[in-house]
Amino acid sequence: MSDQPTVLLVEDEPAQREVLRYNLEAEGFRVVPAENGEEGLVLMDEENPDVIVLDWMLPKVSGIEVCRQLKTRPETRGVPIIMLSARSEEVDKVRGLETGADDYVVKPYSVIELMARVRAQLRRARPAASGLVLEYEDIRLDSGSHRVTRGEDALKLGPTEFRLLSTFMEKPGRVFTREQLLDRVWGRDIYVDTRTVDVHVGRLRKALCKHGGEDPLRTVRGAGYALG
Repeated sequence: MSDQPTVLLVEDEPAQREVLRYNLEAEGFRVVPAENGEEGLVLMDEENPDVIVLDWMLPKVSGIEVCRQLKTRPETRGVPIIMLSARSEEVDKVRGLETGADDYVVKPYSVIELMARVRAQLRRARPAASGLVLEYEDIRLDSGSHRVTRGEDALKLGPTEFRLLSTFMEKPGRVFTREQLLDRVWGRDIYVDTRTVDVHVGRLRKALCKHGGEDPLRTVRGAGYALG
């Protein structure tokens, strides 16, 4: 599934990392594992995850420092972070949340509960991945039934154009590079030339404007594309 939601899992304990990886993959997530904070920061830029599960106590760069860095960067501050920690004192939880963590889970924890928390953060970060309805101006995308309308008109979109539109509608105004769109829409396991992105954006534009209305997609020269 090329538009699988991605979880960056930063956990230095191998056994714990494998348990979480197994359960996340069983939930339908693509999992990118990292065993220290330094690797986590590198993979954050390379993989563009939807949710981060981040241990506090990490070698090289601590989880709290990883969280601080990601939340101060405009391009990553919107990615939800679930922090895992053996620190159960209220002052530690407050520190984690004030640093920017979106959720804080104390070890030992219930894996079932953690999976529910990951799904909850995903619903906030990527509504379309959770089968929700997205709306932008007069465009409505029902990710559950795979239907798109603009005003009163139903639009016919191919699978690739539908995934492109879902990506744009999840983050209106955000500029996606061609590489980010390739990763999100086609997946990293498939080689597709970046020019293919231009072709499919062109098809999406044509479909969106078939019954009239202004082109809602914006080309940002030297950067990529955005909705609005």
